[in-house]
This record gives sequence, C-alpha cells and structure tokens, in this order.
Amino acid sequence: MEFYQPVLERLETLIQQYPDRREYSYDETKRWPETKRFELIMARDAAYELGASGTGAANYTCVTMKEGHWTDNKTIVIGSDLNEIATDTSYARLVVLALEEGLLGDTTSRASSEQAFHTLQKLDFIKYHVFPKGYMIRTSAETFREQVRVQNEALREGITFEQLGNTFLKHYLEVKGVKAATVVFLTDPAIDYEALKADARKVHEITLTFSRILEGIPTDCSICSLKPICDEVEGMRELHFGKQEMGGRKPVD
Repeated sequence: MEFYQPVLERLETLIQQYPDRREYSYDETKRWPETKRFELIMARDAAYELGASGTGAANYTCVTMKEGHWTDNKTIVIGSDLNEIATDTSYARLVVLALEEGLLGDTTSRASSEQAFHTLQKLDFIKYHVFPKGYMIRTSAETFREQVRVQNEALREGITFEQLGNTFLKHYLEVKGVKAATVVFLTDPAIDYEALKADARKVHEITLTFSRILEGIPTDCSICSLKPICDEVEGMRELHFGKQEMGGRKPVD
C-alpha cells in the first residue's frame, strides 16, 4: 500500500517541471565531510542562510515500496547550487526512500502498525544525526521547515549539493531494508514552498495515523480527525478498521 502516493505524485510533477535540473548518481567517494556532533556556526562566519526567516522552507522524508522513479540512488538539485548563491534564499530538502517489501509489516495487524510507526520515525530521525562540516542544520518538527547556515570556509573548500547529497545518502543506505534513496535540494525562489510545507505536514499526519491506530480511533468517520487523511490516501480507512478487529462492523461516513 502506497501511503504517501499523493505526496510523491506532486513531487514527481514538480521535478518534471524543471528539465534543467541537475541529477547526480550516488558516489560514496564524493561525500562532504562530517563532524561528530552539531557544529555551531556564528552569523559572522556564515555566507548566507538557506530557508531563513522571511524565505520559503520545507523538509520531509517519505517512503515508497513501488518500483519506478525512486529506485535509483541519486541527488537532485533544482535551483542554484551553493557556490551560486550570494544571499539568504528559500530552501527545501526532501527525501524519498524505497523500502524492501515487508519492512513496514504486512499492515494487517496491530503489531504491524507499531512496527510501521517506529520504522518511519527512525528513518525520519536520521536527519538529526547528520552533521556536515560548515553546514549548520536546524530542523523544526513543529513548522516542517529546515534552515541552514552555510559557513564561508565551507564555500571556500568547495561544498556542493552533490557532495551533501552523497553524505545524506550514505546514512540512509546504511539502514537495513532501504533499497534506494533520493535526496532533492530546492533553492529556486519561484517554487511554492508553502505547498511543499503543506505536503511535509501531510507526511507527518500520515505517519502519525499508525500511532493513532495503536491508541484506537472512533468508528464514526464524521468525528474522527483522521478523516482527511483517509479521504486522500487510498486504503487507509480499510487499514484503520482492519486494525480494530471490529467483527465485521463498517465505518460510519
């Protein structure tokens, strides 16, 4: 079941609108170096900020188990690369992970919901453990934004999105069950970052549904906060009520 399909379709459409985008296949030898812990970069040492206050920003990680566009390990850059940016600008980093069949469970039991939720949470939390040198990342789980302070020294040393993408890809591909990973960096100011942030919120809400299943949900869809998710994600309503072991009872729309 492709829980994130609506979001993935919108991302694919966006990518195809940029035929001049840059795509780089994963190359472990071209990774940008990392530090062992969060690196504080002072404003005086920064060349600019990506996703700074007053500019657009978004961040999400979603998964797929469908063969197709997301089966190659690569970095996609839409907009200016780091060495082409001179001032604060809009920014998004979006990740799509292709998973092995069964990694989220068989989606027919309560145990599977718990497995799915914790697996998805673990994959999303990888971003909190990547510390690129001279690239200070601040991610907000509440606003679905990612803001980056880029150090002057890193620019002088030649930091690029291709190298950063390889660094992130290495972390994702080390996780058992991740078959392929795509990292998309966006800096084009013409992009609708509010729409991307809305999709980031949607990804978060879909993931949370697995945790809500464990808690139990209403049988009356009209009073359930998950109804918008069920309306958009094919099969989600059936999944919810299948988990409740309701003895044949059907949801009330």
